[in-house]
Amino acid sequence: MTYETLDWSVDADGIATLTLNRPDALNAFDLTMARELERVFLTDARDDAVRAVVVTGSGRAFCAGMDLSAEGNVFGLDESLSPTPEDLRDHLTEEPFHSALRDTGGRVTLAIHALPKPVIGAINGAAVGIGATMTLAMDIRMASTKARIGFVFGRLGIVPEACSSWFLPRIVGIQQALEWVYAADILTAEQALTGRLVRSVHEPDDLLPAALELARSFVVDRSPVALALAKQLLYRNGAAPEPLDAHLSDSLAMFHTSIGDGKEGVAAFKEKRTPEFTGRASELPEIFPR
Repeated sequence: MTYETLDWSVDADGIATLTLNRPDALNAFDLTMARELERVFLTDARDDAVRAVVVTGSGRAFCAGMDLSAEGNVFGLDESLSPTPEDLRDHLTEEPFHSALRDTGGRVTLAIHALPKPVIGAINGAAVGIGATMTLAMDIRMASTKARIGFVFGRLGIVPEACSSWFLPRIVGIQQALEWVYAADILTAEQALTGRLVRSVHEPDDLLPAALELARSFVVDRSPVALALAKQLLYRNGAAPEPLDAHLSDSLAMFHTSIGDGKEGVAAFKEKRTPEFTGRASELPEIFPR
């Protein structure tokens, strides 16, 4: 599949590099990029040949936020609607709610979050607004020394979007999240590191190779099924009300992996050889109640 605003490539180990590619606009997020990001995480990234995804920006920015040059409602929302919370929940995937009311950044982050594979953000420059919040749905964030990150919504009279009110407090804690949102300041890479938003800071030329190498260390000689289930368990059970909930899903995940790739993993360990896992991330067992 080809994209207007994105570059997509996959190497021999199944590591995909997704590059936001509007460098002349500092990779600003527009409705085309929103649709393409949602599509790539729902389609291309779900191919079993893809084992992990690294996201970065073309040129000197990661993503400078929403492109505010569009005519009318720059967020693509239909101002004639008068939705209630009940309307939106009951008709979430129906029109006009799906296209004309739902936050486009949220649709993107939900697609990123649902991907049963590691996703790493390599923040190479400015990441402001949606450029910052889209990275929160990624499992790990790494930053260049030139990265500048800002939750600047208060300066524009709008609110944090892209499900960031769920992700950000879980990553950095409620006090830090509120301070950053209230202040609406631009953070340096070191400030983001101190606040535990990013895992590590790298020189510009070292960032993408480091992110790719980290992704490779996650997936080479690893079971895609075990990795995918582990991601689901950690995100879901991290917010479970009691450990029994974790025990129930852990038990099912352990059962299914033990009769699948786990057999090969144990055999390879005993025989002191590299495992040859055959499980597919596209064929995961159900471990949570619907």
